Amino acid sequence: MTKYEAQAVILFDGVCNFCNGAVQWIISRDSNAYFHFASLQSKVADTLFTTYGIKEKRLDSIVLIEEGRYYTESSAVLRICKGLGGWWRLLYGFIVIPRPIRDVVYRWVAKNRYRFRGKKEQCMIPSPDIRKRFLDD
Repeated sequence: MTKYEAQAVILFDGVCNFCNGAVQWIISRDSNAYFHFASLQSKVADTLFTTYGIKEKRLDSIVLIEEGRYYTESSAVLRICKGLGGWWRLLYGFIVIPRPIRDVVYRWVAKNRYRFRGKKEQCMIPSPDIRKRFLDD
């Protein structure tokens, strides 16, 4: 058991502006500070990938680790919406759509994420007020 297992952890592409915007969006709606974050490029992500037996480290997929399991692509996004509560929780209803269909949409967005918002040379540095939500290496 790693020290991160008691938390819901979102792993994201740390150099992707679209992904960083999504993290900021989640933080602003996560009033209970349920989610914690680490970039896919971090040692924390390497540790979690090993712990959970995630074989393929793809920078184009968000990964959610929650309650001892991991979720990727559209399943991760829908579970994040569920975890945000409020009316965002209703989006989890899209889970009834077969995953291959949901993931086609997810993969199209992921493939074009740099084109939509660009990318940075390095991972984002969180502001001091949200720093505690980001897991250290």
